[in-house]
Amino acid sequence: MSELLSIEGLRAGYGEAVVLPQMTLSLGEGQVLALLGRNGTGKTTLINSIVGVTRRFGGTIRVGGHDITRLRADQRARAGIGWVPQERNIFRSLTVEENMSAVAQPGPWTIARVYEMFPRLAERRRNFGNELSGGEQQMLAIGRALTLNPKVLLLDEPTEGLAPIIVEELLRALGEITRAGGTCSIIVEQNAQKILGLADRAVILDRGTIVHDATSAELKADPAALERHLGVAGASDRQNHAGRPV
Repeated sequence: MSELLSIEGLRAGYGEAVVLPQMTLSLGEGQVLALLGRNGTGKTTLINSIVGVTRRFGGTIRVGGHDITRLRADQRARAGIGWVPQERNIFRSLTVEENMSAVAQPGPWTIARVYEMFPRLAERRRNFGNELSGGEQQMLAIGRALTLNPKVLLLDEPTEGLAPIIVEELLRALGEITRAGGTCSIIVEQNAQKILGLADRAVILDRGTIVHDATSAELKADPAALERHLGVAGASDRQNHAGRPV
């Protein structure tokens, strides 16, 4: 299994504030990592630091063996970082197809292939971004990230606020992406039980530091760890929609 993402001693944050004091993490091809933790523990900051929109105080980030530490966010995207932010950030004044064609790079993930995975987008291909439902916008955000043909796919709260039937459709699609190979993925999710069935590894953050790293199966079977680190021991994690996680 080749290593696609390697983070060594990353120290990052915003302004003068250090949120990630010393982050080291690596992912191999085909791996899906569930990034868990209470609100404010550094999950989104880690995603943003890989994307390149935080302040770096030290450390390195490599994608496919290439150092991207000093690259701008747009250069990182071309180097293999696909990002689906919590806000989705689709181009609302462009059609579904234009949203994807505007960023597409050569590779196995074509617009046609995205339409196969999300038939709903094919039906709405000529609709503008602001005419889509929340679930359709999330599908488009994922499809747009895929047409970059990324090595690393980052998804920040991809199921938040969506109807259960749409969540099921998105999780099925994420499973297909994983099985397709050639990428690794990090998924930030408030509901641990929802994502542990898809991920093969789970990392829990607290104060910007990894406090638990195990296979998803091990964490799912360890209610004490779920209670200790996430405040949940049952089948569903507590969700907090009051504000955007750090």
